[in-house]
Amino acid sequence: MPDKATHRQLVYLDLTHAGRHVTGLERISIEQFEQVSFTGAKIVPVRARGVLSMILCQQLLLPLLALLKPSAQFVFPGFPPSPIFALIPHRVWMYVHDTFLITRKSDLSAKARFYMAPQFAFALRHLSRFMVNSEKTREEVRQFVKPNATVMLYRPSVANVFSLSSRARPERTPQPRPLRLAALGTIEPRKNYSAALAILETLRASGHADAQLHIIGRPGWGENAASIAAHPGVVIHGYLPTEGVKEQLEAADIYLCTSHDEGLGLPLLEAQYAGLAVVAPDAPVFRQVLGASATFIATAEAASAARAITSLISQPGWRAATTAAALANVARWNEAAAKDLAGARMIFAGTDRQANAAASAPAPTP
Repeated sequence: MPDKATHRQLVYLDLTHAGRHVTGLERISIEQFEQVSFTGAKIVPVRARGVLSMILCQQLLLPLLALLKPSAQFVFPGFPPSPIFALIPHRVWMYVHDTFLITRKSDLSAKARFYMAPQFAFALRHLSRFMVNSEKTREEVRQFVKPNATVMLYRPSVANVFSLSSRARPERTPQPRPLRLAALGTIEPRKNYSAALAILETLRASGHADAQLHIIGRPGWGENAASIAAHPGVVIHGYLPTEGVKEQLEAADIYLCTSHDEGLGLPLLEAQYAGLAVVAPDAPVFRQVLGASATFIATAEAASAARAITSLISQPGWRAATTAAALANVARWNEAAAKDLAGARMIFAGTDRQANAAASAPAPTP
């Protein structure tokens, strides 16, 4: 099993999906597997240039490596693996960020519907070892995999990737002028920006006439970014480099999330490094991730959501309170993620006994 020269387990890491612009999913893949030190494992990233190269690597190169390196393990932290890997499920770990590829088909682009979704469903049925990013994802994955499959919790730690500072936030004036809402994510149906627009419109009609919504994210599919930008108070910044994201989040008063659902919702945690007050859907995954640090809303009820935001920013000392809650929540999450990392390190240490113990142990809930 281990490499004879180094006595380390050889692990091929599929990073063929990590393109030129590294966003949430790609960043998690890199941070959790490539940038982490796994004692006893030699992690070998496999990258691609362009869509055609990615498909060829996924469908041909990685299966060929499996044939040529019979003791190697394979980790797929982004795209599902080629169906060929169902022949060697004991050598594969698939990381699942979300199950929307099979549970929310109306949110899928043509590429996702015809290329990713079938492979994802096949992998869930035929593979036997999975890692997941949240309790919610683990619960959903268990509905689709074999009864004896291993589904291990490996939550990502949250780094201050945008170098955000929260120091000056409590000292800002209590009443924002204008009220700035920020949202981070690709402009596509699953992010439910129509609900955010309705909330913004209600705020502007009820005492916050100059309220703004700043959207940081590249256009995806199925949503007309130009029509969204035409709404009063909306500014679409597109994809921004790290410094641009930092500027927008630090200038914002509230981080607004209206997604239909998420496997995790990493940007919410990242934004909390700025001490931002977070307003998010009242759904299990967001309560797991945010704990008591957020204001939860029914995204379909714009009037109620707008009232919740108005109530939040009307409370004495709200900036200091939400800043403290945000930073405490990030610390809580990272403590749980550190325990998950210890289990992942055992997995790649190269001993089956350690791997089985780590994978089957009940995971702590943050």
